[in-house]
Amino acid sequence: MTLKNILIRDEKESDYELISQVTKAAFAPLDMSEHNEQFIIKALRRAQALSLSLVAEIDGQVVAHIAFSPVTISSQIQGWYGLGPLSVHPKFQGQGIGTALVKKGLARLKNLKAKGCVLVGHPGYYQKFGFQNVHELIVEGVDQEFVLVLSFDGHLPQGQLIFHQGFGAKE
Repeated sequence: MTLKNILIRDEKESDYELISQVTKAAFAPLDMSEHNEQFIIKALRRAQALSLSLVAEIDGQVVAHIAFSPVTISSQIQGWYGLGPLSVHPKFQGQGIGTALVKKGLARLKNLKAKGCVLVGHPGYYQKFGFQNVHELIVEGVDQEFVLVLSFDGHLPQGQLIFHQGFGAKE
């Protein structure tokens, strides 16, 4: 399989259950996960806070998903989005699908005139996209090294980063 066989597109209603299945499978082996990522996506969708939701499809099968939603920063900076969850089915991991989704999603955010993107994730993975750790941006209860920022306009936000309440979904 090559990346040429991958179709990245906006989610549609018929994808919802497939997205849940892929997300659940992707996070199942991860000890750091609370295993509620599929519920986060559903909660964001219900609240109409899923600003951008893309799937990767191979031969008509949804194999990966990425979500972006607006975030609140205590310094009252507007126009920032949170990346996550990002899910690639375990059978398809390590093939560049997640990278393709992140790149496509970030390009789409730029086209929406976003100021930037933030996430809580593994620095070793996300730094290749230009994300960096900014000590002036904090997420309550999260180790600072995992709070990452990618500014589209060169200005870095400061203060408390708050993700949509959907990130607290447990079912």
